[in-house]
Amino acid sequence: MSLWPLLAFLAHAADGPARAELEDATGLPAAEAAGAARGFLEALGSIRGTRAALGLWTRAALPLHARWTSQLPAGTAGTFTGDPAADRKCLDAWAERHTGGLIRSMPVVLDEDTELVLAAAQTVRTRWLRPFHETEMVPDSGPWQGRYLLGLCRTTSLPDRVAVAETPSGPVTVLKVLGDTGVDVHLVMGTPDMTPSQVLCNGIGTLSAIGAPVPGDRLPFGEAGPGLRVSTERSRTPEPVLDVRTVPFRLEADHDLLERPALFGLSAAMDRSRGHFPEVSPEPLAIGSARQASLSVFDAEGFESASVTAFGALAAGVPPPPRYTVRRIEAVFDRPFGFLTVHRTSRLVMAAGWVAEPVPFPEYDEHDEHDESDESDEGDRPDTAQSAAGKRAVA
Repeated sequence: MSLWPLLAFLAHAADGPARAELEDATGLPAAEAAGAARGFLEALGSIRGTRAALGLWTRAALPLHARWTSQLPAGTAGTFTGDPAADRKCLDAWAERHTGGLIRSMPVVLDEDTELVLAAAQTVRTRWLRPFHETEMVPDSGPWQGRYLLGLCRTTSLPDRVAVAETPSGPVTVLKVLGDTGVDVHLVMGTPDMTPSQVLCNGIGTLSAIGAPVPGDRLPFGEAGPGLRVSTERSRTPEPVLDVRTVPFRLEADHDLLERPALFGLSAAMDRSRGHFPEVSPEPLAIGSARQASLSVFDAEGFESASVTAFGALAAGVPPPPRYTVRRIEAVFDRPFGFLTVHRTSRLVMAAGWVAEPVPFPEYDEHDEHDESDESDEGDRPDTAQSAAGKRAVA
């Protein structure tokens, strides 16, 4: 949920092909997107146990249009210091603060080319109305067969908490686990041959009236759905029994949204040959980074999740044509040569030598090559060396 408001704010500020793509991705006309995003964030923040936040950071020299920043929630804007390590620390602290410590690093590329970072954070925390009990689980079939797992179990007299929906991909079982903040968690299971996307998409479909599933108290006896069996048993009370067994989970993910830019309406916005967001700044800007970090935890007591999505914008536009014609000299030392080490003031030759054999090309990765190149320049270019050290600190 932290992704959509960012796309909406960008859509409102975009023009050309980027505007059209972002309208398709958000499902709204660009002129309405910023207002809808602001209302969406306010609505999320009003849900008990749920928090939402938006953050904006820019280079001090980047001018911003007040008509766009006024659309953002109050207290959103900040300015980079120019110190990569300090700026990274600031962004990470923001992510940690607005996710209650669940996510501790801002998922964005931050370097000397980054002009702007726009980020959103969202968290959900809820405790179960009826907690689970921890137990041991040993599946007798499927990919987890024979493994000793930590399991969660509980028994209720509410059979309608589970249901089965017939979908185009096959039957889907849905279990509702109710939380104390008005936020519930639905566990969804499909048939073994269904893909994850089919299970999740059809699970979402069960939330509409058209795809409403059949509740547990109306299911037929026998194998009523994936992972679901309905039978009878002798009991001392008249209440029905719903016995639930599942496993706790902790899922962490880090997604580079630019690996599939068309899905998020960002393909055109990545083109640095021109600017795409004239409502943000008179300076041309293009998207250079778009990442999302997320965490979800389901255990015996409750559920919590957090996500942080961040976009980094770079300077864009066609550079002006060269103004001058200048002399060009090439010096190529591609055969044996000598060298002298000379003290600049006294002209004292401190060492001399002859290079008869060149050093072979080393076998190391590109990252190490850049690091060694940076270190070799430290004595002659203190400013550049300091900048390079900053880059390594960010990495």
